[in-house]
Amino acid sequence: MPSTGDRHWDSETDLLVIGAGAAGMTAALVGKLEGLQVILCEKSDMVGGTTATSAGSVWIPGSSQSKKAGVPDSIEAAKTYLAGILGGISDKRLSAFLASGPAMLDYLERKTSVVFAPPPIHPDYRDLPGAAVGGRTLGAVPFDGRLLGADFERVRPPRREFMVLGGMMVGKTDIPPLLAPFRTWSNFRHVVGILFRHATDRLKFKRGTRLIMGNALIARLLSDLRQLAVDVRYMTAMEELIEIDDEIVGAVLASSSGQIAVRARKGVVLATGGIGWSDELRERFFEENTRRYSLSPDSNTGDGILAGERASGEIERGMESPALWMPSSVMKQPDGHLSVFPHIMLDRAKPGLLAVDASGRRFVNEANSYHDFVQAMLRSNRSPPSLPCYLICDRSFISDYGIGLIHPGSRSLRNFIDAGYLVEGRSIPELAAQIDVDGDALSRTIARYNAYAETGVDEEFGRGTSPLNRVNGDPDNEPNPCLRKIGPGPYYAVAVWPADLASSAGLRTDERGRVLRSDSRPLKGLYAAGTDAASIFKGTYPGPGTMIGPAMVFAWRAAMDAAGALDNYLIPSD
Repeated sequence: MPSTGDRHWDSETDLLVIGAGAAGMTAALVGKLEGLQVILCEKSDMVGGTTATSAGSVWIPGSSQSKKAGVPDSIEAAKTYLAGILGGISDKRLSAFLASGPAMLDYLERKTSVVFAPPPIHPDYRDLPGAAVGGRTLGAVPFDGRLLGADFERVRPPRREFMVLGGMMVGKTDIPPLLAPFRTWSNFRHVVGILFRHATDRLKFKRGTRLIMGNALIARLLSDLRQLAVDVRYMTAMEELIEIDDEIVGAVLASSSGQIAVRARKGVVLATGGIGWSDELRERFFEENTRRYSLSPDSNTGDGILAGERASGEIERGMESPALWMPSSVMKQPDGHLSVFPHIMLDRAKPGLLAVDASGRRFVNEANSYHDFVQAMLRSNRSPPSLPCYLICDRSFISDYGIGLIHPGSRSLRNFIDAGYLVEGRSIPELAAQIDVDGDALSRTIARYNAYAETGVDEEFGRGTSPLNRVNGDPDNEPNPCLRKIGPGPYYAVAVWPADLASSAGLRTDERGRVLRSDSRPLKGLYAAGTDAASIFKGTYPGPGTMIGPAMVFAWRAAMDAAGALDNYLIPSD
């Protein structure tokens, strides 16, 4: 690493931000609003990172937005909840997050177009004292992509598996009207409206401009960065940090015009998306059987974490899990595209589906959070656990709810069967043989499950007892929205694998977002935010938005600290 004071600089700025996901864009936006000159560098040709393909939720306890919406939440209740998960609230970063999260939301609402609103019901992922059913998680407000003009192409699109009709985004509330457009007048009007909008969009754009969820959040951040004339440099990757006299003073960047050295007078913020597809980091931190699939963009290769480590920063260990996990099914499409489908909540919680491991037995409450589902998969009865596991259902389940890539109401399953995505058996023993599990064990498992469906009580795993389970189940199914009998054949199975949604392991940082050395001293001039920084939740997943919420809060705190403005906010942890 360069360490001389007489080097040549190609460019200078106050704040240099590396990575244009939610964390990096927030840091750049706040830095500019606080009067700093900012350069934001993005390795790919699009902004958004993993956030653009996510639900775009933020987990921020005690916000004024939730109070105004009539679903108030309290920081004290959140502390009770987190203490049950983490065993206490002693981390200064966690205290700083809880104290300043509402301030960050209010700051953005006052000064930018980045606005969040809480859904009435959006439960935490664990059924523990202090858990919230609504008000703690907020979602990005929809955005009209047409307002970006040509820069709309710079917003990373959602996963293609979650779009329909050649690029139309579909949210959870869109699904019931689309499945039954003639059931009610409001359904019909909603469907006609979004289809007409999409048709007109496709006359000018490659995909629909009705942006929701993570795409809306990223588009709003980009819109504000454009209005403030922030210097955003695409196809510009960080090669190394520059240290002079024990301080990070800039970075060497690789751009289309060649290698450039940029001096950063106030600091460098690392926000490159965490471990991602880095072979080195995946080998160091992930179990061998969990390295195959990632939901990160392929441009996320651990650049920030590795650069921070080379600069004497320390990667925090001792996490409950090095990553946040998603059970994902995989299918190669006719055009060669490999679809990795995240089983978030559209099928696993619905009644009439169960999950089995290689022994043919259930191992988890299938309706629990995706992270907890995979954690149970990795702890299942084999060591190392046998992967994949299988989601099992009958034909009526697919008709009613779909499964993975197969939409509800699909009439023909042949393409999915021929592709090896869906396994079909006329009987339970035949299905068991095809997925290589014990037929007697699978038969007994389904018989027990069907008995639970009759009583409405899952005696093994308590499926349908938590608010999260019930919200994602079928409210019309009684007595338990998450249980119904698996009927006569044919029977079907879909293989699901662990895929990392985001990393929890990352650089150790303090409550200001500064990267720490192994002796806990801050590395002057270097910040990390998002998944380049270690998770404040220690590898657990408390609720929806517990990645993006802390990412934005600590990006805000880092930029405010670099601008010398953080102490204006009376945060107890400071």
